[in-house]
Amino acid sequence: MASWNSIQLEITYRVLGWLTFTFWAVGFYPQVFLNFRRKSVVGLSIDFVVLNWTKHSSYLIYNASLYFSSAVQKQYFEKYGFGEMIPVAANDVAFSVHAVFVTSIILFQIAIYERGSQRVSKIAIGIVFGVWLFAAVCFLVALPTHSWLWLISIFNSIQVFMTVIKYTPQAYMNFIRKSTDGLSIFFILLDLSGGVGSYAQMAVQSIDQDSWVNFYGNIGKTLLSLICVSFDLLFICQHYVLYPSKKALISPKMITASKEDLEPLVSSDNHQV
Repeated sequence: MASWNSIQLEITYRVLGWLTFTFWAVGFYPQVFLNFRRKSVVGLSIDFVVLNWTKHSSYLIYNASLYFSSAVQKQYFEKYGFGEMIPVAANDVAFSVHAVFVTSIILFQIAIYERGSQRVSKIAIGIVFGVWLFAAVCFLVALPTHSWLWLISIFNSIQVFMTVIKYTPQAYMNFIRKSTDGLSIFFILLDLSGGVGSYAQMAVQSIDQDSWVNFYGNIGKTLLSLICVSFDLLFICQHYVLYPSKKALISPKMITASKEDLEPLVSSDNHQV
């Protein structure tokens, strides 16, 4: 396994890594707090959250396996060269664990808070079921030959696929409602910062090693950064340019008014208003 050539670049790499972790980790909480304050998840795509949980679970399997398993690392070096560095950092593993945990909290909020007419679509259910069925088949294929690097690469590809499609329901919902009300823009801004930081971290490692193997050796992380940045820019455009300060129309079925709410605030024997 290769070592760092520059102490300064190694420090920069680690600082960028934990900054990325901070941006992406903190980025979950504005949505959690927004749901808690509103006691509602109306405006937040349930399909987005369900697909997001599958995406982060797949990414956790990939990161943890490549970072901790000596068998997987051995197969990685045999494929890309023993002079290369493992393209997964400690902050990648920490982020994946945290992401699965917080996304589970948001799923719990969806279960207990007002959802309006929103439900998990049959398409999302089919995608999630198909993805995990495909992963199970790949595990059975890899088991006899112990092709663990190939197997976790499948999980890495799954997380890239899920990253592409998970943003689509939210972008489409914003378009249909002509509003981003219910989606935390702070989550998007922090997600964008994390995507830029992740790509910069990989660039620093490549500069130090004078090799771009870590980009295609962990193509999932590379595509993850680019996809996040692309969709986050779209959401920012929707929030600030296309639908600025617009509240989505709420169905009358979602509004309950008590009798007291309908009575006049001022009453008089002379019926004066």
